[in-house]
Amino acid sequence: MHKADIAAKFAEIAGLLEILGENPFKIRAHLNAARVLETTNEDIASLASEGALTSIKGIGKGIAEKITTLLQTGDLPELKALHEKVPGGVLDMLKIPGLGPKRVKAVWENLGVTTLGELEYACNENRLATLEGFGNKTQEKVLKGIATFHQFAGRWLLSEATKHAETALAWVKKHGDVKRAMIGGSIRRGKETVRDIDIIASSSKPLEVMEHFANAPFAVEVIAQSLAKTSVRFENGLQADLRVVADKEFPCTLYRFTGSREHNSAMKTFAESRGMKINEYGLFKDKKPLPCNDETAIFEALGLSYIPPELREGLGEIETARNCNVFDLIEYNDLEGLFHCHTKYSDGRETLETMARACKELGFKYLGISDHSRSASYAGGLSIDDLKKQGDEIDKLNDKLDGFRIFKGVESDILGDGTLDYPDEVLEPLDFVIASVHSSLGMDEKKITTRIIRAVENPYTTMLGHPTGRLLLSREPCAVNMFEVIDACAKNNVIIEINANPHRLDIDWHLMHRAKSAGVMLSINPDAHRIAGLRHAKYGVMVALKGGLAKADVLNSMSLADVTCELAIRKK
Repeated sequence: MHKADIAAKFAEIAGLLEILGENPFKIRAHLNAARVLETTNEDIASLASEGALTSIKGIGKGIAEKITTLLQTGDLPELKALHEKVPGGVLDMLKIPGLGPKRVKAVWENLGVTTLGELEYACNENRLATLEGFGNKTQEKVLKGIATFHQFAGRWLLSEATKHAETALAWVKKHGDVKRAMIGGSIRRGKETVRDIDIIASSSKPLEVMEHFANAPFAVEVIAQSLAKTSVRFENGLQADLRVVADKEFPCTLYRFTGSREHNSAMKTFAESRGMKINEYGLFKDKKPLPCNDETAIFEALGLSYIPPELREGLGEIETARNCNVFDLIEYNDLEGLFHCHTKYSDGRETLETMARACKELGFKYLGISDHSRSASYAGGLSIDDLKKQGDEIDKLNDKLDGFRIFKGVESDILGDGTLDYPDEVLEPLDFVIASVHSSLGMDEKKITTRIIRAVENPYTTMLGHPTGRLLLSREPCAVNMFEVIDACAKNNVIIEINANPHRLDIDWHLMHRAKSAGVMLSINPDAHRIAGLRHAKYGVMVALKGGLAKADVLNSMSLADVTCELAIRKK
């Protein structure tokens, strides 16, 4: 083991000790050892073999023994023991500028944050800024640090990848010789996380377009450049691939680089059963290309209904299209209003009126406000008096906002025993109640399933919020049995939320098929903590498409009049 690696181990031990509040002299000894090892020119391996490590100024007997152990085994029992006391993700926080051990300890102990993903989510919910000793500037610095840390992580949230893909697409379209260009790949399919960006373009001058792409202002590195494709890297590490083909090949190339491997394989087999061949160059019959001006023409030539990109996952969609079934799926413009939004009453950034007016300006007809309940002290949960005060303000705003309504709600914590956070007399006057688990997510399957089902059975629960508690790329779903929960929601007439926050996208789209077949209604909720968060509903729609949901399956596709009646019915 190199001395730089050993120095890093000692720095790690010091950080862990400080997080745990251990003896400051012990902490300082390990930090000093790390500094000495980083700066010394001595051959520590030779000194260790001679038993002379203590000849280095700043290295005592105890530290020398640990260095020898690391040189011989590559590991240290003390370090293993410390790791058992501190979650691995907590140590990762030390790599973020602005977060020393004391601050990491404060975040861990006061917010219950144990991973970088949870930390980023806490920042987006404005919780770090309100923590004593932090503030808005520290929160923004931490967010920037997290983005840098994830620079080469390998997978990206759909929202982040989409933003960069749209930048890349706009640049490609600037070239005068580009006839058509679109985003393909897993972004077009609406996958929750993606590895890279696929752009497909058509032009009679592919080399010029490729060169244009390689010289894009966002391209900090050209990874590959050939006749087949050009690949560049954004500053944050995300890779974008451009393929440029003749315009007659564009539909099949776009199709080929949109579908999953499973879908493309199934379609290849299906085409062969019809005496045809399909690849990225075209659709062929008897080795002759069939004219296909767009993707719709490809499906028509194969005798299939058009399969939307989001469904091209190889999960039986070709058989459905073979039976000439039309995929009747929800669209973003079908949304009439939004539920699950936060304000300054709890951990939101905006006032109640600001959020309502922003929602109205986006063209929506209603907004469901659901700030955190009193047990969520980390998020400024509302006392009973605060909830009443908010309700009074909502009444006044509803008198002012012509043609728009704010619904009174709350995001009630599901407590450890499955009860909700307020007594029935507090919940009864509300228009809706979202029940969500925010704590003790590590319960075993039976306990957490029972806990959530008990909340679903509460007569005042309108919706179940982010049911599995997952945070994409950072926290796995809890061990809940979602099949049992879905059945409970069907039995108790409870809506299941599709949490559209890009970090959650919960429930998983695979489970939406089960919910729909069970007769459970879903609601696409942005979980917005600021105005920009209202637009996250579009990601909820993307995963709802993957889940095969139609307009009729989604609560907030209802008109204001209909959703008012629907909420009233569900209260009975």
